[in-house]
Amino acid sequence: MIYLTKSEKETFDIAVEYAKTLKPGDVILLSGDLGAGKTVFTKGLAVGLNISDEVTSPTYAYLNVYGDYLYHYDCYRLSCGEDAELLGLTDYFNGDNICVIEWSENILDVLPNNTKKVVIEKLSEFERKITLL
Repeated sequence: MIYLTKSEKETFDIAVEYAKTLKPGDVILLSGDLGAGKTVFTKGLAVGLNISDEVTSPTYAYLNVYGDYLYHYDCYRLSCGEDAELLGLTDYFNGDNICVIEWSENILDVLPNNTKKVVIEKLSEFERKITLL
């Protein structure tokens, strides 16, 4: 499914609806350049999952947990899957939670086989192309 959005609110709203299709154990690979809207999308996921915690980018923490249910990873600074394993990040895959992973290409060798992918492409300052795979 492909969506074209013209604002952060539209990107957020698509994520709210997408969240309703998710179930425990889902791992979503969130792909997009810096500033594409990955955190905005994750904020929408949280709302769609009835999580009221404030969602922020986990850039320096590697992992933020919201509502004890939504695990939001940022693997930008990791160089391989072994780094993720050493930090304990892979311990949460296939649990009763939902994992959203930014920069997942850095840890491909340790990702579960059954993942979902969301690609956010920045078309202009406000426009985005969102592809749900």
